[in-house]
Amino acid sequence: MALERMASSSKNIKMFGDYTATKVVGAGSFTEVWEAKHTLHGNKVAIKDVNLQKLNKHLRECLDCEVNFLRSVNHPNIIRLLETMEVGDHLFLVLEYCAGGDLAAYIQRNGRVQEQVARNFMRQLGAGLQVLHTHHVIHRDLKPENLLLSTHDNDAMLKIADFGLCRYLSPEEQAKIVCGSPLYMAPEVLQFQKYDSKVDMWSVGAILFELLNGHPPFTGRSNCQLLQNIKSCTILPFPEVILADLHPDCIDICTKLLCQNPVKRLSSEEFLKHKFLSTT
Repeated sequence: MALERMASSSKNIKMFGDYTATKVVGAGSFTEVWEAKHTLHGNKVAIKDVNLQKLNKHLRECLDCEVNFLRSVNHPNIIRLLETMEVGDHLFLVLEYCAGGDLAAYIQRNGRVQEQVARNFMRQLGAGLQVLHTHHVIHRDLKPENLLLSTHDNDAMLKIADFGLCRYLSPEEQAKIVCGSPLYMAPEVLQFQKYDSKVDMWSVGAILFELLNGHPPFTGRSNCQLLQNIKSCTILPFPEVILADLHPDCIDICTKLLCQNPVKRLSSEEFLKHKFLSTT
């Protein structure tokens, strides 16, 4: 498909091939995400505009992994890649549109959620994550901002998105590049140690804790202080008022996800088999 990329400074409109984009809904150091519609059919999509010139070797490898993985899967809990277009030094990823925004905005609107709502989101996150790990892909940046929702409702479909830091990792391999978002980053990454897919499971634990409490489990004014707070913790910092309302299975799964020793931390397969997720 020939790609025409035009911009109107007055109306902030861009044309991406057959799509008309009218609003930037996200931006990073080398990407912009636009809300767009198919000019003929009117179907709403999200278009991720990647400036290839700004990518170093590591980020280009992550982008290649992202595109190859998304092209190879079709799962309800993983954002769907509809097509790609490349022109000059820009690559455009046309993705399914999620009207519910991201999980971070959901938590900001609703505060801490009931256990059943958290369980529903965790089941979906676990299902999508198992697909990644079966394909030997680690996400490395799981956080509420990168989990999209189909609607604003409590029963919304959750979709793992933003694979900009993902990489292929064979079972016998370990990664060593430090990347991700510190509040959801496993301690082995913060300590510059080699790591595997268990880093994603720590992030899942941090997200579950945030759903139940309204805030992440560990904070700090710097990465060093954050790591110190993690290492000094022997019992997860659930407030007593919240702890009293949680089922023991919920506390157990959260504890086994936020385990500082990655060998003892739950895998994605063990996570999905845990009693907390099998409870109705």
